[in-house]
Amino acid sequence: MSELSSSEREFGVQRLDSLMQRWGIDNHDLVVAAGAAAQLTHKQVQRARSGRKLTLNMMQKVAHALNAAVSQRVPREQGDVQLHLYIHRDLFSYAKGYDPAWQDPNAHLYSQS
Repeated sequence: MSELSSSEREFGVQRLDSLMQRWGIDNHDLVVAAGAAAQLTHKQVQRARSGRKLTLNMMQKVAHALNAAVSQRVPREQGDVQLHLYIHRDLFSYAKGYDPAWQDPNAHLYSQS
């Protein structure tokens, strides 16, 4: 089995990056939100944001951490806000089922966080 070239592993800045910026989440926030059990590192988050190809397991860890961080940003005075949970195909352009025309169902909550 041949090694993948660098260009086959790099996919450019991912949707994850823009979502983190819109929510005001940085790499450290994502690592903390993931918790100690997830063993998510700052370096892994940076690779995810910049488009380095990740395994399915790592993409799911990042999506779970993003959901945890976003849920902390939703204003509590909103009451029962229906928060859309992100899945890996919402965040990574190389994930199976990725839709480039996808619109964030949580967009109305950005300005309130």
